[in-house]
Amino acid sequence: MAEISKRRRIWGWWFFDWASQPYHTLLVTFVFGPYFAGVAAGYFTTEGLDAQAAAARAQTVWANCLTITGLIIAFGAPLLGAMADVSGRRIPWIFAFSVMYAVGSAALWYTMPDGSNMWLMLSAFGFGFVGAEYALIFINSQLPDLGDDSEVGEISGSGFAFGYFGGLISLAIMLALFVEQPNGKTLIGMVPAFGLDAATREGTRFVGPFTAIWFILFMVPYFLWVRDDAVTDKKGSVGEALRLLSKSVSNLRYRVSLASYLGSSMFYRDALNGLYSFGGVYARLVLEWDLIKIGVFGIVSVLASAVFAWLGGKADKKYGPKPVILVAIWVLIFVCVTVVSMDRTQIYGIGLPDGSNLPDLVFFGCGVLIGGMGGILQSASRSMMVRHTDPETPVESFGLYGLSGRATAFAAPLLIGIATTATGSARLGVSPIILLFILGLFLMRWVRPEGDQSR
Repeated sequence: MAEISKRRRIWGWWFFDWASQPYHTLLVTFVFGPYFAGVAAGYFTTEGLDAQAAAARAQTVWANCLTITGLIIAFGAPLLGAMADVSGRRIPWIFAFSVMYAVGSAALWYTMPDGSNMWLMLSAFGFGFVGAEYALIFINSQLPDLGDDSEVGEISGSGFAFGYFGGLISLAIMLALFVEQPNGKTLIGMVPAFGLDAATREGTRFVGPFTAIWFILFMVPYFLWVRDDAVTDKKGSVGEALRLLSKSVSNLRYRVSLASYLGSSMFYRDALNGLYSFGGVYARLVLEWDLIKIGVFGIVSVLASAVFAWLGGKADKKYGPKPVILVAIWVLIFVCVTVVSMDRTQIYGIGLPDGSNLPDLVFFGCGVLIGGMGGILQSASRSMMVRHTDPETPVESFGLYGLSGRATAFAAPLLIGIATTATGSARLGVSPIILLFILGLFLMRWVRPEGDQSR
């Protein structure tokens, strides 16, 4: 077989970001998540709850779904990473989890507008989400093979930027051709493509199959250009994987920088995922935006993510990932305080006249910062992990990274669910995200900028 060039391998690796980004852009944040929140709120209204209580219940249900999937990912990620290391194989795992991604997302077509099968659809969403997150662990573990420490920051940033542009284009296509406005027309004034029925929200529900098709199509370059190392006679076993995982966790007590970084990233990445998971839901339930408005907000946010991820990669290469991470966290704390402090009637406790569009403008600005700083934070975090990764066991190391990112993945949704239930407010319910960012910022104090690759 002909040798695959380094440049082509990098492009193949980048195509995973392009192929997979719509799960987060279209399903988690800007289309399916808000659509499901509206469906669930309507369902609970028919059950006798008033509008505010129904919105709070809908946000709690979404939070519970993300809590359960987060627990599944947290417990499985490090063991799967260790299994891949002892067997020397990654591509077969990525293929299997890709199938989960495609099946779970395609099934969302059946999410009925009356909420009659919303529990089944949450299960399908969770199935695909677990596949997407597990695949990402193995993809991230391939980053050290693509360049040295001086290169991986820029490679990571460019990959995220490329992926965000994929998310941007997929979102624009959905808004232009499929997602219905209240008048039954799409953003460009046409009926949903392919004769989809606007009355039963078939255009919006097509987001599931569209995401699956997009992923299958654009994973082709990845599977063509990215290869495992030469096949060895290693077979691997669960017992061997558990021993490797146990050793890695035990060694953390000797590696203060790595342990601190895993702890920090555990909190701040959970907070960021909370922002992504509930940003569109917040816009739907608190600001009462329709899906088209949320989609336009998404385009602005994802465009900012792409541009800032690319710029963040450049800054990472020049200054290193740690200062880039710190700046991003501080900006996101400011954004969270702003979001929690406003609704349609006031901002920071200052009353607004009826019909004021200031909350809309402020939230659009917050969207730019969430997208931009989120893109930078994800890219620099992946780069920082490379500086703490043992070259001999990259998948297992990124399994620990996956564990740190998902060990408390249930925490943000759980805390948001608790806060929403306690306050009866979808707006105040997102306030725990601020605490998670602060905890992450605090633990970064013990992270060495140059990293730690010793065992």
